[in-house]
Amino acid sequence: MAGSRLPRQLFLQGVAAVFMFAFASLYTQIPGLYGPDGILPARKTLRPQGKGRWQQLWETPTLLWEAPRLGLDTAQGLELLTLMGTVLALGALLLRPLRHPLLYLLLWAAYLSACQVGQVFLYFQWDSLLLETGFLAVLVAPLRQPPNHKQAPQGWLAGASPHEGLPFWLVRWLLFRLMFASGVVKLTSRCPTWWGLTALTYHYETQCLPTPAAWFAHHLPVWLHKLSVVATFLIEVAVPLLFFAPIRRLRLVAFYAQVLLQVLIIITGNYNFFNLLTLVLTTALLDDRHLSAESGCSRQKRKPTSWPKALLASLSLLLELAVYGLLVYGTVHYFGLEVDWQQRTIHSRTTFTFHQFSQWLKTVTLPTMWLGVISLAWELLLTFWRWTQVQGWLRRLCAGVQLSVVGAATVALFLISLVPYSYVEPGTHGRLWAGAHHLFGAVEHLQLANSYGLFRRMTGLGGRPEVVLEGSYDGHHWTEIEFMYKPGNVSRQPPVLVPHQPRLDWQMWFAALGPHTHSPWFTSLVLRLLQGKEPVIRLVQSHVTSYPFHKQPPTYIRAHRYKYWFSRPGEQGLWWRRQWVEEFFPSVSLGDPTLEMLLKQFGLQDKNPPRARSPSRALARALHWVRMQLSPLEPPTLLWSLLGAVGAVKIVQALLVPWPVPSSPLARGEKQKPAAKKDSRAASEQAVPASSHGNGSRTPRRKK
Repeated sequence: MAGSRLPRQLFLQGVAAVFMFAFASLYTQIPGLYGPDGILPARKTLRPQGKGRWQQLWETPTLLWEAPRLGLDTAQGLELLTLMGTVLALGALLLRPLRHPLLYLLLWAAYLSACQVGQVFLYFQWDSLLLETGFLAVLVAPLRQPPNHKQAPQGWLAGASPHEGLPFWLVRWLLFRLMFASGVVKLTSRCPTWWGLTALTYHYETQCLPTPAAWFAHHLPVWLHKLSVVATFLIEVAVPLLFFAPIRRLRLVAFYAQVLLQVLIIITGNYNFFNLLTLVLTTALLDDRHLSAESGCSRQKRKPTSWPKALLASLSLLLELAVYGLLVYGTVHYFGLEVDWQQRTIHSRTTFTFHQFSQWLKTVTLPTMWLGVISLAWELLLTFWRWTQVQGWLRRLCAGVQLSVVGAATVALFLISLVPYSYVEPGTHGRLWAGAHHLFGAVEHLQLANSYGLFRRMTGLGGRPEVVLEGSYDGHHWTEIEFMYKPGNVSRQPPVLVPHQPRLDWQMWFAALGPHTHSPWFTSLVLRLLQGKEPVIRLVQSHVTSYPFHKQPPTYIRAHRYKYWFSRPGEQGLWWRRQWVEEFFPSVSLGDPTLEMLLKQFGLQDKNPPRARSPSRALARALHWVRMQLSPLEPPTLLWSLLGAVGAVKIVQALLVPWPVPSSPLARGEKQKPAAKKDSRAASEQAVPASSHGNGSRTPRRKK
């Protein structure tokens, strides 16, 4: 069985990269979101309740409780955390010795601390996914880095601890839960667009922040959109079952299917680091043999040495072909695929009902849990067998202690994850073991396991709703306040932002789906713009001079709701069309009774202004200096600069590493001769042909 050391290292680097992007992206927005003059000041979220220090930390797990001890307010402490998180993640990405459990624990704790005060701007599924993945990285990271051999290590025999691959299974289980739930909720939501296979005819246009490629994807033929929805269901509902297939080629097919889906989403939508993080999770489907550069040559030379192996290979191939055939048949049957040769199209439709799907879901949810149990039990057995092969009683004892701790943690996390996973089918959730519910309830606030389900329903079926803010000095002549990223000016091209997430623009998209009273923070945004607070203005326009009221704040602000559509092909210079719908927020000014009433209603009045802290603190001055140096850069530019720097360092590292010289089998045989002369018995064994391996041989056979 092929090892997983290379995929684990790839996973750890990927987690570090995503943490780096997440921390850096959040850092650029802290003053406007959480500062003293921000939309939702973070200091209001941490109110000491007279409890003990450790009890307070357990109930609200954030390191920001310690910010006052450093002479910082909560927002400054958040800046320090995000800066440290960015630097630590960058170090783990570049330096292999830093990929240690302690470092990933610090990254997880720092991001969890930020989420505790992030309020609505950090209530996204990918934030929860990053926390869960980050904690798994703590278990996956090795306590001691093995030597970096020129030759790619193969399996546990190359010096790895027996238990190292066990927590990595949880990454595969997390990927399964994410994808399977994301596919299922599209149908359990009863959204007519998903059931009618027309969701993608709206998705590209109505998603939060489309890319330029989304415009072109939107204008593809309808039959292709419907076929793409069928492919989405196939990749998200059926293919995830192959994550646990015993045949590695099936797992690799599942890997490339997931990669294809995520890459297409990245091309057509700005979903920050979410799709990158999902790609990182897919590394759990790989193995050393697939990633090793030398494995290709080895596989070409490998031949079955006995008829049982040849028979097993033939049966595996037949089973693999049967799985492919079943997937094709199921897709054609349940989605009524028919080829129209005259029009050169493929027609598709759902041939099952909601009741039939609900019954199917009730039937398969519990078996998928048992599939996870069986797969985990197999991993535990393999790990135990590897432990029995450890030489030396002291090494075996140490490995046994580590195996006990890691094994218990792996089983506990699996049990915890069953609770949020069972949300996809309420009947199964009620039948789940009570112990799992108690265990999940005890650690739920740590977000070690979460429920997922993206793109549950399509919004904006009659046109995407957009909130457009307007300001005025006299109440008669109004000027639109255009945001940097969300649709506004119909002539402006959609941006490319990945991996940055402009969290205010995202919340503006959610706010447009309902009345402004469903988004209390919007009233605070209006207040800050009326006050002319620069940190909030920088969330709207990073270059303050591009803001239409940068010289003097507007006297009045109002908001209207519009509906936007992509422009039609042939409309030169236009990316969007729009139509006014209604007033979203009434015209208000500072001191307006309506504004004061809303601020009081939502608890946004600043009754206790922030206490002035001494600016002479060295740490506070250092944070201010860093902010001044980085503020001229737009957030996407900053993140892309980090990515470019990482790429440059990686290239230099690759150039500095001496390239191994390929050796012939004869040369490898000559290399082994000097070692053989050390012992006469070993020298006699060298006469035995390479195809025969005695039990006393100390040279392990390389896994191909």
